[in-house]
Amino acid sequence: MNTAKNYVVGLTGGIGSGKSAAAAMFRAWGIEVINADALAREVVEPGQPALNDIAAHFGSDILTAESYLDRAALRRIVFSNPEQKSWLENLLHPLIAVLLQQRLNATESPYTILESPLLLETEQYKLVERVLVIDASEEIQIDRTVKRDGSDEGVIRSIIASQIDRAKRIQHADDLVSNEEGLEQLRAKIEVLHYKYIGLVTKQ
Repeated sequence: MNTAKNYVVGLTGGIGSGKSAAAAMFRAWGIEVINADALAREVVEPGQPALNDIAAHFGSDILTAESYLDRAALRRIVFSNPEQKSWLENLLHPLIAVLLQQRLNATESPYTILESPLLLETEQYKLVERVLVIDASEEIQIDRTVKRDGSDEGVIRSIIASQIDRAKRIQHADDLVSNEEGLEQLRAKIEVLHYKYIGLVTKQ
């Protein structure tokens, strides 16, 4: 159950579904967004114990010349090796969970968005009151991700396969937004949800 002091909506969706675009639209309404991916990067910054553990486990080749984590290299390893992926998750998820709770407790907007691709795969869903799923077909996910960061299609498919099944994700949704059109259509849907969440908070 959410133990944060205010109302938290979990925002999730598969890679390339449009989570970041939706999060930006909530920010435009003055809503604070806590990004789980950003916290995941924070816990592996140079000097953090988790980065030392990762380098010791995977070898120094996992670091850049500037001693930062080479996320692309790590991604290639863990998404082709379930055992290594589990090791990494067991290290990072508890650290991220602690940071998430701290940041959620510090927010001051009428409600808070917790943006996380792994909201339903981890226990992060326990931190939220509602789940908002941004949904798109697998073909659209792949096309957007390739255009966005030039990732290899095979790697993208591995990431999609590692995430919760699309149908199961939809089943967990309290609010479902199809994002297979344009940004204007998405913005209109987010505006409706913003006022819905304001109403829910007001009733508390």
